[in-house]
Amino acid sequence: MKRNSLVAVAVMTVALLAAPASSFAQLSDTEAWASHLSNTYRVIPNVTYGVANNRENNVDLYLPRGANGPTPVLMYIHGGGWVGGSKEQNVLRLLPWLERGWAVVNVQYRLGQVSLAPAAVEDCLCALRWVIRNAEQYNFDTSRIVTTGNSAGGHLALTTGMIPASAGLDRQCPGNEELSVAAIINWYGITDVGDLLDGANMKSYAVQWMGSMPDRFKIAERLSPLTYVRAGLPPILTIQGDADPIVPYQHGVRLTAALSRAGVSTELHTVPGGGHGGFNREETIAIFETIERFLGSHGLAAGSSRSTSGGE
Repeated sequence: MKRNSLVAVAVMTVALLAAPASSFAQLSDTEAWASHLSNTYRVIPNVTYGVANNRENNVDLYLPRGANGPTPVLMYIHGGGWVGGSKEQNVLRLLPWLERGWAVVNVQYRLGQVSLAPAAVEDCLCALRWVIRNAEQYNFDTSRIVTTGNSAGGHLALTTGMIPASAGLDRQCPGNEELSVAAIINWYGITDVGDLLDGANMKSYAVQWMGSMPDRFKIAERLSPLTYVRAGLPPILTIQGDADPIVPYQHGVRLTAALSRAGVSTELHTVPGGGHGGFNREETIAIFETIERFLGSHGLAAGSSRSTSGGE
């Protein structure tokens, strides 16, 4: 038996050595793309877009090399209940957008322990203003800016794209450029902040973000995407599991219904049985197929600004 096993191993070894090198060297499309990524993108970390509370607010930039004209921009805002998380923890979420050939702006903002509400909302509006003001330097296409984020980042993606100048939340942002985006992709974001401050849906992260401010319910209304539903908003796609234990699924349902009544192009992609993110492979692929179709229907299809050359 032992001799037979040794013979079998020897035969397999010979077969492997005799196999053409190409059978081992062949890369999948994903592996080939990833292996060349550092040559098609440049990364500029921690660019300051504003200073608040004596603290620099920064963005990380992922910029395609050799693009055919100004590039569409994904502005990504991380989650963490407005009191945790970081832009660095979420870098892997950016990869599908790099594969599309988009520029990505990964946003840091003031968390609750630095400054309570409405600081995070103000910061993200200032980040958008910075993107628009610096479009020429970084080859951004300001007509194709998409905001997105997860959880509290989904909320901030919504407020950044929905809040009008009349709300006065951009007054600390340098410049006076009009703030606008082409679309919003909301991953299970909060749409009614006050709903989380008391009652059956109370969440500790929302309570912590508001602190003990006596007018916290008025502030919560001022910072809720549902407050700003109106005609003329950019297209909004919401993604959420219907068993989400962190942000009530009805937040997505209510927002989508209100937007539809206002005549805004909107869609709710529901993940049956899905929780607060952490979707499986099949669910995630289905989500990105929805994103691709949704953006394509609004003139934001992938591949319009691919990199054409390598770099340093």
